[in-house]
Amino acid sequence: MELLEIVVTLGMLVLLQAVLGFDNLLYISLESKRAPEEHQSSVRKWGIGIAVGLRIVLLFLLITMIGAFTDPWFKIPWGGVIEGTFNLHSLIVLLGGVFILYTAMKEIFHMIVVENFHTEIKRESASASSVVMKIVFMNAVFSFDSILSAIALVSDSSSNAGESISSTNFWIMVIAIMTGGGLMIWLADSVSEFLQRNRMYEVLGLFILFVVGILLLSEGGELAHLKLFGNEVHAMSKATFYFVITVLVLTEVVQSRYKKKLLQQQKSQRN
Repeated sequence: MELLEIVVTLGMLVLLQAVLGFDNLLYISLESKRAPEEHQSSVRKWGIGIAVGLRIVLLFLLITMIGAFTDPWFKIPWGGVIEGTFNLHSLIVLLGGVFILYTAMKEIFHMIVVENFHTEIKRESASASSVVMKIVFMNAVFSFDSILSAIALVSDSSSNAGESISSTNFWIMVIAIMTGGGLMIWLADSVSEFLQRNRMYEVLGLFILFVVGILLLSEGGELAHLKLFGNEVHAMSKATFYFVITVLVLTEVVQSRYKKKLLQQQKSQRN
């Protein structure tokens, strides 16, 4: 590969890691709050650092043993109700989607039952090590999407995935993964501090996380060729995902400004 081609490919891969890592960073920022306050920053850094190492291992495994992830494990042949052929890839993505939905719903219900945010009962605490392990696990789930997309980007379209990856392309992807991980470590504390200062956006973040869970479930369902009551499950397109996220963000911005305007108007009427 020529130097210019290497630089362009590396730039595209870093951008890909950054875009696909947004939902991962959001999860890390919310989940790290369960750790003791004095360990939250180090939990985020250790979780991302270990996950980056495992992501490189996963990249190597996907290139050399892609069949182990794509070969069918078992089938559910309950015709007319639920049908599907599950492999390791689909099971990991489905499990990640369920876990994300559970986490988001639990946090949303927690906010609903809180009566006084000034004396808010703290979330169920967890040890720093357990939070790090959850971050690493979810990073592995998110890794499949980014790594497979990266492989598709550098592979020869006429060859099978994993068979056309040269050593140069492999190391380009490794550098991109490490760069993306470095950016996540750099931004993790800032995102967490922003959510802490602006609690209203934490609700937005949880609903974005909820949509991420639906995205993972739909992707896992399509990978498993899942049919529910005779209807095929199709993966939510990335365009639809980002459109929904954009609508959520714009709705929150407009609502926040409108609420601020109403409060100022009420305050002026009292005076």
